[in-house]
Amino acid sequence: MSFLRKLSAVLLLGLTFAAPAMAQPIQPFSIAALKAAQAKGQAVLVDAYASWCPTCRKQEPTINALTKDPAFEKLLILRLDYDTQNAEKRELGIVQQSTLIAFDGSKETGRLVGVTDPDQIKALAQSALH
Repeated sequence: MSFLRKLSAVLLLGLTFAAPAMAQPIQPFSIAALKAAQAKGQAVLVDAYASWCPTCRKQEPTINALTKDPAFEKLLILRLDYDTQNAEKRELGIVQQSTLIAFDGSKETGRLVGVTDPDQIKALAQSALH
């Protein structure tokens, strides 16, 4: 192996270990995904999102920031499509877009509707983590 190839491998390995831990990317919502996460006792944040909703768009930067924050690396964020997932909304009792629901396993730990304050959204997400 050439010197440059070895150096590249060492640098890549170093970057892998030096990279900060990050939460998982936002996943599409499904009842199956929620139930699987709950069965594992996982922390979950459900985001009832509508692209046309100005409140949802104000919540989005904070929710996206959670995916980059090591403090939320164990949080699964599931984005429910408010316009198309009607049965799922009924099952979760969602009656308005911009609803955020936190679960610690199968236990709902909190719910916010229409809240855009980053500190309140982070506190809700934190409530799901054991």
